[in-house]
Amino acid sequence: MIATTTELDTLREAGKIASNARNWAAETIKPGSLLRELQEGMETLIREAGAMPSFPAQTSRNHIAAHSCSSPSDRTRFEENDLVKIDVGAHIDGLVVDTGISADLSSDGRWSAMIGAASDALGAAIGMCSPGVYVDDIGERVEEVITAAGFRPILNLTGHGLGRWTLHDKPRIPNARMGSKARLEAGTVFAIEPFATSGQGYVDDEGDPEVFMLARNPKRSNKIDPEALTAIRSWNGLPIARRYFKRIPKKPFERTLKELVRQGVAREYPPLAEVSGAHVGWKEHTIYLGPDGPEILTA
Repeated sequence: MIATTTELDTLREAGKIASNARNWAAETIKPGSLLRELQEGMETLIREAGAMPSFPAQTSRNHIAAHSCSSPSDRTRFEENDLVKIDVGAHIDGLVVDTGISADLSSDGRWSAMIGAASDALGAAIGMCSPGVYVDDIGERVEEVITAAGFRPILNLTGHGLGRWTLHDKPRIPNARMGSKARLEAGTVFAIEPFATSGQGYVDDEGDPEVFMLARNPKRSNKIDPEALTAIRSWNGLPIARRYFKRIPKKPFERTLKELVRQGVAREYPPLAEVSGAHVGWKEHTIYLGPDGPEILTA
């Protein structure tokens, strides 16, 4: 999207709110605490600040690069030596920001180099942002920084444009040169998110999804509960989690969600795991490309 002056002010506010939630989680996380409580804590902070989550807060551990989201009853706890990706976003009136950071829960800092590689790559990528720059040039720079540190980028995960009620939009911003002809455009809002790993540099689905998104309206079906559908539609096509809908009886909600997926109008987002089982480090910011250069909205 090309942000207007008014929209940019709103995005800046959403960025502050998401950043505060991210920083709180990074300071709060510790071995033994529940993943679900950290995720719900971030979402509560966002709501209390006057915004809403732009997607379910996630805490992806170790070889899981993204999309690890707790169910309403999840009792999984962080463990000593975990490498955790804290992924959180906020929106105000559909204007979306997306940010995240990696947390090293080891006592010896064993993941610091991997996290540093992703962070340095993000900084280098942001420094390249200007109108007309090819996204592939940014991807090439990301790969250079990560490989110089002794790691590999994740090749099938990318940064992405952000729009109103849209979390993933054009352009895709790769983590290596991938043959894209897209360029950055002045006034646009996008997220850059380098992933670094000691593995093969690819991810694939692993495990059951807890993140969903209603992409379009369903056909009529007696398997769809009207209350559940109304609640799901209220998110205007942004990603959702089961824990958003605790007040709706479980059976009609699950029946509705299953039917939406069966019809192909709702998408599922399972956890994404590095294919060789290697750990993954990562960092993400939302950027506004203004007349004076890139502005980090989630600093």
